[in-house]
Amino acid sequence: MTVTMANRIGFRPPPATVIRPHILSSTPVHTRVTPTTPCSTISCNLQSTKAFAVPRRSLMTLILTSSIFSQTDAKTAFAQQSVEFREFIDTFDGYSFNYPVNWIQVKGANADIFFRDPFILDENVSVEVSSPSSSKYLSVEDLGPPEEAAKSVLRQYLTEFMSTRLGVKREASILSTSSRVADDGKMYYEIQVNIKSYASNNELAVMPEDRVVRKEWDRRYLSVLGVENNQLYELRLQVPENVFLEEENDLRKVMNSFRVNKISV
Repeated sequence: MTVTMANRIGFRPPPATVIRPHILSSTPVHTRVTPTTPCSTISCNLQSTKAFAVPRRSLMTLILTSSIFSQTDAKTAFAQQSVEFREFIDTFDGYSFNYPVNWIQVKGANADIFFRDPFILDENVSVEVSSPSSSKYLSVEDLGPPEEAAKSVLRQYLTEFMSTRLGVKREASILSTSSRVADDGKMYYEIQVNIKSYASNNELAVMPEDRVVRKEWDRRYLSVLGVENNQLYELRLQVPENVFLEEENDLRKVMNSFRVNKISV
């Protein structure tokens, strides 16, 4: 039986205080997460993508060139661009994934966990977990084939990005869908969609020629879906479309690392 993604709306609030370990070294370091008032979408704290956004690797190249290049050769400078990853493990909710070590955690976002690139504010990763009281999942295949799950994912995104402003138009498309069995023996769905937002610069103008439509942002969204503990887990990656190709390898590493784990009772 196909279960739509709509059933997962309304994630359970986190407990008053949750201790989540960050695996930094042999000695665990804990981060205390205190709930704050959620906002309407996971990207509400983010600034809009700038047309002149500089990809992370290009920005690092500029920094390294100015601070290091004069003291070393080019090979050493560019070798330092390699991205390191840190593992985040949530033993309370039952999932784990790797993320770039320089990304920062954002509190108050409407997600179970949220990390953001400090250089490209529209590049981020988050995880959402369905409420155990609203639905029961035995497998990600309960969502139907990946193509059907992708339609539900896209509808969910469009619902979250719905705007009450006049003259706003969104264009969305499904770019790819796939399924894979990871080394934990569980099946995961991977979905990529693109969403563009357009808005008029003067939506109250009387004459049509005075209502010039411009593109506000153009983003790619990558989702990994998995099921464990009778719950649906979704890893979400957001990246501006104009830097996706340069960031793709790093984003793929994050996607491939996502695991849903059995919660010990």
